[in-house]
Amino acid sequence: MERCFLALGSNLGDREAHLRDGLAELDARGVRVIRSASVYSTEPKDVPAQPWFLNTAAEAETRLEPADLIRVCLSIEQEHDRRRSTPKGPRTLDIDIILYGDRVVRTAELTIPHPRYAQRRFVLEPLAEIASGAIDPVDGRTIGALLAAVDDDASVTRCRPPLFPFHSTQRRP
Repeated sequence: MERCFLALGSNLGDREAHLRDGLAELDARGVRVIRSASVYSTEPKDVPAQPWFLNTAAEAETRLEPADLIRVCLSIEQEHDRRRSTPKGPRTLDIDIILYGDRVVRTAELTIPHPRYAQRRFVLEPLAEIASGAIDPVDGRTIGALLAAVDDDASVTRCRPPLFPFHSTQRRP
């Protein structure tokens, strides 16, 4: 099993349900979610004229190779009616692979560590909550150190408790 860290975001529809369902669907498809960060309300970064996001991060274990894992993530996004008409635009669900063990992947389809994650507070805040000591295999710094150094003043506010592990009052597919 390989440990990986994923970032999830949503700014359309029932944003919290999209995140919760995304975590459950990952867990049901060979990506054993260990825990998730709190949910954060975040200001849109690259395209400001869109609804604010809810974001979280998850620690998981999987036997899937990175190329198979990204296919699972994209499939779940598609099942949530993810549209890619505007780059960095509104989305029902976005699931990104941030780290996959200590692997560095550079293919036409996939880059791990995720490009630009270290410059984005909306990724680093939830990730640092659950993995501040995880090390970026390219940069060599911890997630906590990356967060302390990030030059991003976008609003990122913790607004809800973690969505995983699931509680008896939460719906699970």
